[in-house]
Amino acid sequence: MAIDLTGKTVVLTGAFGRLGRVLTRRLLNDGATVAGLDARSADSIENSDRLHLFKADLGDEDAVKEALDQIAEQTGSPDALVHTVGMWNGQPFAETALDDWETMMRVNLTSAFLCFREAVRRMEGRGGRLVGIASKQGLERGVAEQAAYSASKAGIVRLVEAIAAEYGDQGITAAGVAPSMILFGSEDGDGVSAERIAELCAMLCSDEGVKHNGEVLRAYE
Repeated sequence: MAIDLTGKTVVLTGAFGRLGRVLTRRLLNDGATVAGLDARSADSIENSDRLHLFKADLGDEDAVKEALDQIAEQTGSPDALVHTVGMWNGQPFAETALDDWETMMRVNLTSAFLCFREAVRRMEGRGGRLVGIASKQGLERGVAEQAAYSASKAGIVRLVEAIAAEYGDQGITAAGVAPSMILFGSEDGDGVSAERIAELCAMLCSDEGVKHNGEVLRAYE
């Protein structure tokens, strides 16, 4: 699918992860300027005219605010933000410790809330696109021994819907992509390729994304 993001600045969280790297390539190929944001550093990746890298703990409110301020100073206010940060962990429900639950929520849901909120504050009056990564079990139904993960990804679905309902008439849209297992080329089994996820995210960042406001696209059969 041909997508034109020329002239658009896209903030990409989790930019140094496996999905983030695939998305970075896709967004750059589609003409976007990418502001990559991650809690880790990536010494093997260098800034360029259209790739700017920033490090921040995305579960920390002050760190997210500072990072979005730095991005705005260096690349201008974001036209879109794609939030790929997340983790997976499975364990029997009765054995789930509070610390494990809270870590899952902080990494998967609180980080999305903070990044989306700070992006919205910078998009008000000019519009923009927000894209979150949900999951099949977050969109359809929870899975045994994945209570925390299922709940956190269901939270992404409702967060996207709520933002879309509140800001859609201001030109700020929110949507999501819900994959089953993401395949990176070497795994066996049913799933969806990382390249397909990147294509859907790029589309949601484009002008085409307007018509999907409030939707979570299923990336599985």
